[in-house]
Amino acid sequence: MKFDPVLIYPRMEEMKKQGLWRDETINLHMKRALERYPDKNAVISYRDGHAESVRLSYRELDARVDRIARALVALGVARSDVVSFQVPNSWQFIALALACARIGAVANPVMPIFREHELNFMLNFGESKVFIVPKTYRGFDYEKMARGMLPGLPHLLQLVVVDGEGDDSFDRVLLRDDTPPLTEPGIGPDDVLLLMYTSGTTGEPKGVMHTSNTLFSNLHAYIKAMELTADEIILGASPMAHLTGYGYLAMLPLLLNSTTVLMDIWDPKRALEIAAKEGVTFSMASATFISDMCNAVEAGVPAAPGFKKFSCAGAPIPPVVIERAYKVLGMRVCSAWGMTENGAITITEPARALEKSGVSDGRPVPGIEIKVVDENGNRLPTGQVGDLLVRGASLFAGYLKRPHLNGTDKDGWFNTGDRAFIDEEGYIRIAGRTKDLVIRGGENIPVVEIENLLYKHPSIASVAVVGYPDARLGERVCAFVTLKAGKTFSFEEMVAYFDEHKMTKQYYPERLEIADSLPSTPSGKLQKFKLREIAKQFGHIE
Repeated sequence: MKFDPVLIYPRMEEMKKQGLWRDETINLHMKRALERYPDKNAVISYRDGHAESVRLSYRELDARVDRIARALVALGVARSDVVSFQVPNSWQFIALALACARIGAVANPVMPIFREHELNFMLNFGESKVFIVPKTYRGFDYEKMARGMLPGLPHLLQLVVVDGEGDDSFDRVLLRDDTPPLTEPGIGPDDVLLLMYTSGTTGEPKGVMHTSNTLFSNLHAYIKAMELTADEIILGASPMAHLTGYGYLAMLPLLLNSTTVLMDIWDPKRALEIAAKEGVTFSMASATFISDMCNAVEAGVPAAPGFKKFSCAGAPIPPVVIERAYKVLGMRVCSAWGMTENGAITITEPARALEKSGVSDGRPVPGIEIKVVDENGNRLPTGQVGDLLVRGASLFAGYLKRPHLNGTDKDGWFNTGDRAFIDEEGYIRIAGRTKDLVIRGGENIPVVEIENLLYKHPSIASVAVVGYPDARLGERVCAFVTLKAGKTFSFEEMVAYFDEHKMTKQYYPERLEIADSLPSTPSGKLQKFKLREIAKQFGHIE
């Protein structure tokens, strides 16, 4: 694959001069860990249905990474080739990410919720050479799905199945010990390290490219803002195929030379038990995780005494969640804002969490500039809502094969698609989204993709998908449709239709509303804000 990370070149000299781009790769941080803490736990991996965890020291993790890296080369994976893995939170996920870096390949984690509809596009668009899946996960047969996809994946060299029983099992293919030692250099600091697809408004996912310099510049700033040290025990429960999980729960602990405790399936009761047993001190995830743990403690599960710090991103956090977490869990919840394109670039510091996290989404970390502008690009004063623009060290390297969508101007400002205001202390508050997106439980819901599929149904004349408020998930999804003359359409038919087209189940709307017409301007432009007002009555916020 030929990558063209065009957005890094204009920043390169200045970012390195300021010391924001340190030219360090994850390979260097692993080397440091092996020198300093060879026998320290690097990864503790808990798996649903298994009483015992898999515990790997830095020395043991490094040995497995070396085997996987050599095996990938033996399969024919070369520098800048894409390795896709649809693996839940596990030691295998972290080892695969590290093995890719060790041989200069590009890691492409994909969410376990994705099915053929999304995966065929992603794997072909990125020309993936290897695809790793679990045999089964959450009752779904990934091996069967992946085998059925093989005829439509012409670039693929190898399918690998974690817990598989055949010749393409993870152990037989990637943990073999009869491959030659590595001879080529690993990933470079300005090479593309990570390809991560994000749900946009164009109807197809966009492939976000990050280098070690763009990603790690943010992680170093985040570590400083959150006052994290090598002594942290970090709970990795948020999906690692999101940038939150990959960056802050997989890579960040390695930068710290600390310990990651992984959960493959979220269960708040078990999470608290694991956190207490392992001495967890910190985690990052959406506010849903906080609410779930509060509910569990109020139901009688003991709180984890050392688990005092949590960072929330994905949607503004209601003040009641901040107060409840501190009262019930003894935990400070620090708000943050970011995107796959730039990481968590605004953060509320732990010392200000109780005061600011419920009313702001943090302030910029070092190396990042923000501004709020009107429709003409003029900077707005404090307190006024406008379009949020950012620029700086952790901005991504561009969209794969789509530089025309990169969204940066000649001065390097990136239009986030969010609307916000800045308060007198420099903290931002997200006030809405200009992009057509719903965020449910921290998961971006690709509205246009859902609408495009519904438009193809023979009974539907027009459709609009919007979010409505929900106390636990932040938002849920409602589909408003009008029908063709003489046609009918039900919620059950909608679900069956999505099933037939193998849409990711987590994208399904929770409600279907049949309307005589959809509100529009005299020129025919759909007025979604009116539908959002209607949909508000379906939701509830405690």
